[in-house]
Amino acid sequence: MPKTEGDDSAATAPDPKVLSIDARSLRGLAHPLRLRLLSALREFGPATASGLADRLGESSGATSYHLRQLAAYGFVEDDPERGKGRERWWRSVHAGAAFDPEFLHDPDPEVRGAMGVVLHEVATMHAQELNTWLGTLHEWSREWYASSDLSDFKVRLTPELSKELADKVHDLVNSYRGRVPEGTEGSAVVRTHLHVFPRPTD
Repeated sequence: MPKTEGDDSAATAPDPKVLSIDARSLRGLAHPLRLRLLSALREFGPATASGLADRLGESSGATSYHLRQLAAYGFVEDDPERGKGRERWWRSVHAGAAFDPEFLHDPDPEVRGAMGVVLHEVATMHAQELNTWLGTLHEWSREWYASSDLSDFKVRLTPELSKELADKVHDLVNSYRGRVPEGTEGSAVVRTHLHVFPRPTD
């Protein structure tokens, strides 16, 4: 099942703080705008409701309401280092989240539906990130273009081997954490998307 993360600290820290989602928090998270707000806070750092509204093309009233909902479920919190004026600053509590695969088979249809919302929104955000990269290739150096990758593979596996493959890729990505200090010249935060899923054979 998916693990999602977004901010620079998750990209450079050796052991990012990952929240294990329970059924209650899953229902609280399962809204497209809440997922986008949380992703933006993880990727770009603390922000106000109005700042997030500008970034996401939403009204500040909507972002303010959904930030309060995210706070009620423990996903975001006030940022005391910035919230000294009239504006309220928010930050993500966790660097990432992990989901229980049993949510898709939960007897409660609301839980199954919430998991579906999260999965489809994560897939949509992955596609948007990839399309943004492709649309801005000309802004990056030839070295970054040559070091990027857009590949897909087909291999016959059992469910056990498919999980082993995904786990090994997770371990490989995590082995690169902390190797490049923040602010290193020529470095950038690299996004790696992993999609492993079966396909029909007929």
